Amino acid sequence: MPQKNEPSTALFTVLEPRLRNLLPADLYAMAWLEPSPAILERVFEHLRTLQSILYDYVPRQVAETLPQPGEVRHAWQEGTLMFTDLAGFTLLMEANANLGRAGARTVLKTLNDYFSTMIEIISKSGGNLLEFTGDAMLIQFPASARQSDTAQAVRAGLRMQRAMRRFAEITLPQGKFMLGMRIGIHTGRFFTAEIGTPFRMEHVLLGGAVMQTKRAEGAGKVGRVNLTLAAYERVRGQFRFEPNECEGYMLAVDDLTERELGDFDFAPVGKRLMRAILMDRSVAGLLQQIEEVLRIVEPLASYLPHAVLNLLVENAAQRQIPPDFPEPTVVFVNLVGFSESVDHVRPEEETALAASFSRIFSLINAAVEARGGVLKKVTCHLSGSDIMIIFGAPSGHTDDPFRAANTALAIREIVAQPQPLTVNGKAIDIHCQIGLARGAVFSAEIGEARGRREFNVLGDTVNTAARLMGRATRNQILMTESVYTEVKERMDCEALGVLPLRGKATPIPIYALKGHLSE
Repeated sequence: MPQKNEPSTALFTVLEPRLRNLLPADLYAMAWLEPSPAILERVFEHLRTLQSILYDYVPRQVAETLPQPGEVRHAWQEGTLMFTDLAGFTLLMEANANLGRAGARTVLKTLNDYFSTMIEIISKSGGNLLEFTGDAMLIQFPASARQSDTAQAVRAGLRMQRAMRRFAEITLPQGKFMLGMRIGIHTGRFFTAEIGTPFRMEHVLLGGAVMQTKRAEGAGKVGRVNLTLAAYERVRGQFRFEPNECEGYMLAVDDLTERELGDFDFAPVGKRLMRAILMDRSVAGLLQQIEEVLRIVEPLASYLPHAVLNLLVENAAQRQIPPDFPEPTVVFVNLVGFSESVDHVRPEEETALAASFSRIFSLINAAVEARGGVLKKVTCHLSGSDIMIIFGAPSGHTDDPFRAANTALAIREIVAQPQPLTVNGKAIDIHCQIGLARGAVFSAEIGEARGRREFNVLGDTVNTAARLMGRATRNQILMTESVYTEVKERMDCEALGVLPLRGKATPIPIYALKGHLSE
């Protein structure tokens, strides 16, 4: 057995606490047992690969101006926003769900083909992909001096809809499937904030502009580009439009030639993080360069749930998380009050608002982590901010439904605590709505293989949890029968009957979770 090099070991020990969660288990053990130049070079190469992966997991704004983990900051952004949603994916997923990993690979190939195609168009059109929301995307076209951002967004939308023609008929062994897309566009300003603790940070968007963009998508039509009147007024002379059946929106008419529409728009491209170059292969030199990479990797890593970060670390060499069809319990929380208030906030109140949101997010994430769940992300909803939480993916426990229900109760208690926060001189009313569902989902790393992407779960179970959340009243927790069956012996529940749920063809049994935290 090789003997430890004492000077090397002493130098490595200084960095060891920072590397525990960022190295694959086997590489960490080798580096601890024998921090030789060859092993340390492997550590450096792994961290450099991880840096590239993590960069692609966060919005450009985060990657370009890395905050210190735990540093709460905020800013207003302006420009044109686009929200897209994919139609037809659920049928494709369900047709492959019983085929296990083979079916998951088929779904992933189709989905990532779609995302890669759209993300390339977005990039060439000057857009910045802010976030994935299931199979949907939120994109920003930054404000320009010539106010061309809305025109860029419309052209991008038309290009994307043309590109969707290749997905209009997908032939698989299970049959033929069709994917379509709705696009909504709005222009305005929105509030962004970096919130959380050094253990877990989150990039959040707040404000009416984001909500109006999502409403524009919901009021749109598959195959079309739908604009709010605010966006329409900025480009009304540059494209032809026709009224939408939903009042207050206009549909762009694609009557442009290929040459008139073109393939791209000239727009400033954000800087990419520079890849570290190995210059000194001595032990001291390697450790110094490892520390330099850590200064970038650590803040990026804080934006991912610990379970997802561990998946990326262990699979960094393959640069892909294997797709699967697990059966988790999904929790959706709508945190109401912050996003609705931000458009009325005074400049002197902005810091307190961001800090209050950060506090609630941090406490909710702690409640989730303590019970073995994954707080996936926070997204701006049609009202409030949605928080998606997963128990059972990427790893699970035998009592995940109970853990999820107990977490929902803990979140309700956190949100119910008085919030000493005022906006425009008035106290903000903070409350929540929560939905739980259990069943099969599609879990995978979606997006571009070597570009913007993230780990996500999609499917009818996710949609059902979101629909239950939307139906819940103030501080109410609703759940499906599959969750109720698993928790009814240990928790106080109430049957509400067989009720209709938006997006469901037939009514389903719905239950309310009552009472207090259980042990």
